[in-house]
Amino acid sequence: MSVLAPVARHEVAAQTDFARDVIAGLTTRPKRLPPKYFYDETGSKLFEQITELPEYYPTRCELAILREHALDMARLLPAKTALVEFDSGSTKKVRILLAAAPSIAAYVPVDISSEMLAQEAAQLRRDHPGLKVLPVAADFTQPFQLPAAVASLPRTGFFPGSTIGNFEPHEACAFLRHAGRMLGRGAALIIGVDLVKDAKILNAAYNDAAGLTAKFNLNLLARINRELNGDFDLASFDHHAFYNRERHRIEMHLVSKKRQKVSVAGRVIEFFVGDAIHTENSYKYTLEYFTALARGSGWTPVAAWTDAGANFSIHALAFEDR
Repeated sequence: MSVLAPVARHEVAAQTDFARDVIAGLTTRPKRLPPKYFYDETGSKLFEQITELPEYYPTRCELAILREHALDMARLLPAKTALVEFDSGSTKKVRILLAAAPSIAAYVPVDISSEMLAQEAAQLRRDHPGLKVLPVAADFTQPFQLPAAVASLPRTGFFPGSTIGNFEPHEACAFLRHAGRMLGRGAALIIGVDLVKDAKILNAAYNDAAGLTAKFNLNLLARINRELNGDFDLASFDHHAFYNRERHRIEMHLVSKKRQKVSVAGRVIEFFVGDAIHTENSYKYTLEYFTALARGSGWTPVAAWTDAGANFSIHALAFEDR
C-alpha cells in the first residue's frame, strides 16, 4: 500500500473550475469575476428576493408579457416538444408557459445551482404529475448532455430574464449558436431581452434601497471565502453599479475601500484603494439590434412582444442550421 501525503485545503480548492476562473480573473487587469458564480444557494435566494423589489422592473415586466401573450407563444411551439430552459432558477415564469401549452411533453431545466434546481424540479413534479421533469445540473454556456428521454422529441429553448444581456455582444452570438446546436434544426427559442430606457430607471434597479443587490454582489466574495479558503473582508468592499451610456449596459463592480492583501486558494491578491472587481454587465438592447444579432447567429425572428411601457421584450425565434 502507498501512503498519500495530506493535501492542503487550499491545494484542493485550487483544482476546481471555480478556483481557476477566480484566480485568473483576480490576477488580470482590470480584475473581473464571471457572473455565473453569483448563483450558489445563497446567491440564488438573494436574487429571487431582488426580483420582488419595487425598483427591479425586469421580472415584473416579463411576467406581464408572459401572462398576456403565453397563448400566442404556445402556438409557435412544435407539437409534443421538450422545453429546455437555460439558466432555469425559479419556475415562476415557465409555469405560465406550461399552463398555456399543455402539449409540452417534457421540461428540462438546466442550472449551475444544483440545490435550487433539485428543489424547483421536485415542486414542479408535484404540481404537474403528467409532465416529465428532467433537470440537468450544468453550466448552460457550455456543451452538456440532454437527457436520453428527449432525444427523439422536437425541442424548444426557453431563456427568460434577459440573462442574454450578461454576455458581451459577441458572446451573446456565440451562446445563441450554441443553443441552436443543442436544440437542433427547426427548434424554437423563447427569449427575454431587456430594452434601452431612461438611465434613472436602470440605476435604481441595480442600487435598490433595501441593499439586496449589494448583498448579492458581495456574496460572491463570501462564496470565495467559503469554497476557496479565501479571507476577503466584505466590509472593505463597496457595491458600485451604474449605467454606461456609451455601451448601453449596466456595470456592477466591487470596489476596494483600502489597500489590502487577500488570500484565495493559496494565492495572495493585492488591492489598492479604488481597485475594482468587475462582476457583471447587463446589456440593454433595442428591438432592432437584438433582431439583427439573432439573425447573425442563425436564428430567424418570428415574433416579439413588449410590456405596456416598452421596458422589456420577449422574442420568439426559429433555428435554421447553416
